[in-house]
Amino acid sequence: MAAPLAPLPLTSAPAPTAITHRPRLGVVKFASCDGCQLTLLNLENELLAVAERFDIVEFAEATSNRSHGPYDILLVEGSVSTPKQAEEIIRLRREATLLVTIGACATAGGIQALRNLADGDAFRHAVYPRPELIESLPTSTPISAHVHVDAELYGCPISGAQLLELLTALTVGRRPQLPDESVCVECKRQGNVCIMVADGVACLGPVTRTGCGALCPAFARGCYGCFGPRESANATHLAEYFVDQGVDKQAVTRLFAQFNVGAPAFRRVVEGELDR
Repeated sequence: MAAPLAPLPLTSAPAPTAITHRPRLGVVKFASCDGCQLTLLNLENELLAVAERFDIVEFAEATSNRSHGPYDILLVEGSVSTPKQAEEIIRLRREATLLVTIGACATAGGIQALRNLADGDAFRHAVYPRPELIESLPTSTPISAHVHVDAELYGCPISGAQLLELLTALTVGRRPQLPDESVCVECKRQGNVCIMVADGVACLGPVTRTGCGALCPAFARGCYGCFGPRESANATHLAEYFVDQGVDKQAVTRLFAQFNVGAPAFRRVVEGELDR
């Protein structure tokens, strides 16, 4: 079986050992919308090849077949938001040789991590007529806060191309070739006009990891930060720049309080570390 990987980006660690047998693949979810799992199903032309290369033993979104493991590769979507989920992820970790978190919920807590900045009990009482029946933790946390994670795929949802690259690399025993660039680099590559410079639009592209193909800026919309902050992103400085350009401070906070609000670089902005 494959040797454990360090969490992505995977640039300096040694290459994993190739999986020589047909690997057992599991796909499970916690608190999430299922969008990242659907990315696998939306691979279309490549889906049959994936099914031939991998023995998909657990994937509730696609098959009624059930398995409690073991797994050579386990893709985990969603954040840990309930006591039962906190217990289940520990069991799954024991059953998985390689555990890969997929999507903003699994890697940063998701948009539901907004509860981490407020009173979770107050939310529960405001939303549900019988709040005492709802079992939830006061926080929504990424999988890595509970168990060791071997690799991470970011995004809301993840990139199908990056998922294919990761699965291919693991089966042949090489490092996944995944980009470590900002959305701005992708905009330059596509020849997009910078909407921050040309139109004064508040855009998270300078601090956000690429993976979407710069979809929103290509249509003159500011980047929403779906793929989370890239490594060493100075989100606070970008937020201060927006304020200096006349953007309302609360609007700036809301811009960062979205899919990856639980990522430390974005959370610092939301928690009020603006100097302006």
